[in-house]
Amino acid sequence: MKLTDKEKSRLKTRYGEWAIVTGASSGIGRELALQLAAAGFNLVIHSRQLEKLEEVEMQLKANADIQIKIVAADVSGPDGIDKIIQSAQRLNVGLLVVSAGYGTSGLFINSSLPAEINLLKVNCEALLALTHYYSQHFARQKRGGIILMSSMVAFQGVPYAANYAATKAYVQTFSEALAVELKPYGVDVLAAAPGPVDSGFAQRANMRMTTTLKPSQVGVPILRALGRKTTVLPGFLTKILVYSMRAVPRLGKIKIMAKVMAGFTDHQINREDERTSTI
Repeated sequence: MKLTDKEKSRLKTRYGEWAIVTGASSGIGRELALQLAAAGFNLVIHSRQLEKLEEVEMQLKANADIQIKIVAADVSGPDGIDKIIQSAQRLNVGLLVVSAGYGTSGLFINSSLPAEINLLKVNCEALLALTHYYSQHFARQKRGGIILMSSMVAFQGVPYAANYAATKAYVQTFSEALAVELKPYGVDVLAAAPGPVDSGFAQRANMRMTTTLKPSQVGVPILRALGRKTTVLPGFLTKILVYSMRAVPRLGKIKIMAKVMAGFTDHQINREDERTSTI
């Protein structure tokens, strides 16, 4: 899936000339970087892994005549955010995409507390710090766009991914409120809430997903929604999963998600035959 020339022009005119993309070495972040490069944006791309960033840089430069800055940093550490901000200090940045994040799964009582705290730092604290800085920057220049990565799990509690889903609920509600606050300043905020996507997420979260979206199926819908919506459910599978539960009471949604996550993590719920692996 590719952006139309008209859409490329809209994005570049409204948010150019530089975009920052965190988590750009894989998955949705990488796909958004590719689409933005095709639209003519110069890019600051971030990840923890320098080698993977260099591979993405080569791919971007092979397909687009743009400038690229690489930032290899762990945003859960004290210096990660500063490295990203400093790298873009003298650039005309008009778009921030916060895609860096990961998940954990399994029973919360069996999880590692340091690992769960680190999840909060990456998914929430780092996102908060970057968004705060660039919200002020964009408000001063009276234009800008911010894309924050929510998830379909943001809309109810999710057993066996309790902390991860809670971090996405934070991102979702934060984005919705910020979209209203920043609109008078000419700044657009979008929460992207995809369903399961085929990326490095499942492996790191120790999950097995059978039916997933490809990053190429969600990148373009996300960018098309920026400036037009405050929340987007990118991809047909995402819409099916979210809309099919819209009429279900919240407690019912939680029970459904418990069975779904049980299938992803091979966790038993009461009986062996109650395992599921839907989605």
